[in-house]
Amino acid sequence: MTTGTTAAELFADDRSIIAARVAGALKDLAYQVQDGDEVEPVVISSKDGLDILRHSTAHVMAQAVQQLFPEAKLGIGPPVKDGFYYDFDVEKPFHPDDLKAIEKKMQEIIKRGQKFSRRVVTDEAATAELAAEPYKLELIGLKGSAATAGEGADVEVGGAELTIYDNLDAKSGEHCWGDLCRGPHLPSTRHIPAFKLMRNAAAYWRGSEKNPMLQRIYGTAWPTKDELKAHLEFLEEAAKRDHRKLGSELDLFSIPEEIGSGLAVFHPKGGIMRRVMEDYSRKRHEESGYEFVYTPHATKGSLFELSGHLDWYADGMYPPMKLDGDIDYYLKPMNCPMHNLIYRSRGRSYRELPLRLFEFGTVYRYEKSGVVHGLTRARGFTQDDAHIYCTREQMADELDSLLTFVLDLLRDYGLNDFYLELSTRDPEKFIGDLDEWEEATETLRAAAEKQGLELVLDPAGAAFYGPKISVQARDAIGRTWQMSTIQVDFQLPQRFELEFQGSDGNRQRPVMIHRALFGSIERFFAVLLEHYAGAMPPWLAPVTVVGIPITDEHIPYLQEVAAELKKQGVRIEVDSSDDRMQKKIRTAQKSKIPFMLIAGNDDVEAGAVSFRYRNGEQKNGVPLAEAVAEIVDAVQRRVQV
Repeated sequence: MTTGTTAAELFADDRSIIAARVAGALKDLAYQVQDGDEVEPVVISSKDGLDILRHSTAHVMAQAVQQLFPEAKLGIGPPVKDGFYYDFDVEKPFHPDDLKAIEKKMQEIIKRGQKFSRRVVTDEAATAELAAEPYKLELIGLKGSAATAGEGADVEVGGAELTIYDNLDAKSGEHCWGDLCRGPHLPSTRHIPAFKLMRNAAAYWRGSEKNPMLQRIYGTAWPTKDELKAHLEFLEEAAKRDHRKLGSELDLFSIPEEIGSGLAVFHPKGGIMRRVMEDYSRKRHEESGYEFVYTPHATKGSLFELSGHLDWYADGMYPPMKLDGDIDYYLKPMNCPMHNLIYRSRGRSYRELPLRLFEFGTVYRYEKSGVVHGLTRARGFTQDDAHIYCTREQMADELDSLLTFVLDLLRDYGLNDFYLELSTRDPEKFIGDLDEWEEATETLRAAAEKQGLELVLDPAGAAFYGPKISVQARDAIGRTWQMSTIQVDFQLPQRFELEFQGSDGNRQRPVMIHRALFGSIERFFAVLLEHYAGAMPPWLAPVTVVGIPITDEHIPYLQEVAAELKKQGVRIEVDSSDDRMQKKIRTAQKSKIPFMLIAGNDDVEAGAVSFRYRNGEQKNGVPLAEAVAEIVDAVQRRVQV
C-alpha cells in the first residue's frame, strides 16, 4: 500500500462503500492512507454507514434551511434511530409548507453533487469564522467535553480537534456552505439515495429547560428508495397502533391537562384490562412463592441517602417537600429501599431464604417534558417490583428459575420473540468491590446463556449498584421493547446492613436480586395495546362478548346467555340500545370486541346463536352450549382470535 493513497482509491470499485475505518476510527474516503494502516470498508447499509448517511443528510437540510431562511441560526444535527434531526433558532416555528420547500431545496443540492470536504481549524479560527452562529460558539468552548454538552453534541465537538466540513461545488470547487462537525461524511451529496422530512417540533437547546427553545426538524434517510418506502409504510402501521390513539378510541385511559403531563387516569374499560393483567400476574407470583408487601408513596430523604439513590438520581426525582420541622420528604422513585426495611424489620434465618417480596408499587420520577410519551415514558407509574433475598449459594439457581419465570409469564401475555441484554459496570458510576461485580456479572451471564436466546452486551449500562439482564421483546411489527430487568446487587445489603443467621450460627450478608417483570404496568399496558393493535385477546379484552339482538324481543334471550357466561367469568354485555342491528355490529367491530352473539327468532327457537368473530367471519345456527364452550375455552387458554 502506497502512503498517500486515499481510501476512495482503495475501494473505487464498490459504490456502496462510503467511508473507512482506520485503527478503529471512522474516516472519510478522502483520508490518505499511511504505511501500517489497517483500513476496513464501511458500507452504506451498515450501522456506521447509516449514521454517516443520515448525518450528511442533516447537513444538506441545514444548508437548505439557511438558503431559504438566512436568519436561521444553527444548533446541532446528529443521526438518530432511523433518521436524523437538526435544531434551528428561527423567528417563528416552521410550517408544513416550509418543510416541503426545504425538501425541494435539498433535492436540488443533492442533484448538484456537492463534495463534503473536511478541514481542521484552530479554536480561534473557528470562533472567527462562526462569529454569527452563537450556538456553534458555545460548542467550541465545550470541545472534548461532549459528554456534558448535551444530546448530539459529540457529532460536532467530540474529538480533541475542531473540524469544519465545507460543501463544495462539484465542478468549480466553489464553497457553497459549511458547518462545524467532527465527521465523517459521505463523499458527496449524490451519495444520498433516498430521504424524507417527517415533522418539526420544539426542543430546548442542549436538552435543558434553562436554555432557549429551538425548532427541530426530523427526517429519515435510507440506502435505497425501496427501503425508504418500507420504512414509511412501517411508520404508517405504527401510527395506527399508537397506544395514545387507541386509548382514546377505545375509551381506555386519558392524560388530563388538569392533572399534568405523564400522569394517566384509567377509564372503566382500561381499568378492567389493567386489573386482569395484574390479577393474572398476582396468581402466577403466588404460585411461585412470592409474598406480597405494600409500601408508602413518600418517605424521608434520609432513606435515599442511605441507599445512595439521592447521590445518583436526584435530578430525576421530584423536589422534596418540607415537613416535620423542615425535614425533606420525597415521593419515592423506586421501591427497593423500603423493601430492605421490611427485610431488616426482624432477624432472618437461612431457612427463610430465598425470601421473595413482591409489590405493585407506584413510583414518581420527574421526566423532562420533551421525553414524556403517553404511558411508555410517564412521571407516575406502577412497577410490578420484586426483590429476592438469597444466599450466595442460592444465587445461580434463583437467577435461572427467575429468568425462566419471567419469560414464561411474558409469553402468557402473547410476547414470544425475545433476546437478552447484559448491562455491565460503568467505570465512572459504581459502588462496591470489583470482585463482587465480576461474580455478579458472570452469574447473570451464565443464567442468560441457559435460556438459549441471543445475548447482547450493553457495556457500562448497569445501575450503580449492580449488573443487570434486560429482556428485550419484539412486537407484532418488529419493534423492540425493553421488558423485564433482573439485577444482582451486593451493595444495598451492605448499605442497609442486611443479615441472616447461617446454618453455622454466624451472621451473613444476603444477595439482593431486583426484578421488575413488566417494567411498569402502564408501559406494559401500552406495549400490549400496540402489539395487538387494540384487538386484545379475549382474556384481556375489556368486553369479551357482546350480545346483539335482531329486535328488542330477543334481548331477554341474550340476557340469559349473558348470565350463563358471567357465571364462568366471561365479560359480556348485551347491546339493548335503539340502534339497528347492523350499526350494533359496526360498533362492536370498532370497539374491537372479540366475539358477537347475534340472536333472532330462529336462534331463540333452536336454542342457538349466530356466532360472529372480530374479523367478520360468522357461523349461523351454532348451538348455545357450543358457542359458550368455545368462548370459555378461548378465555381460559388465553389465545388470540
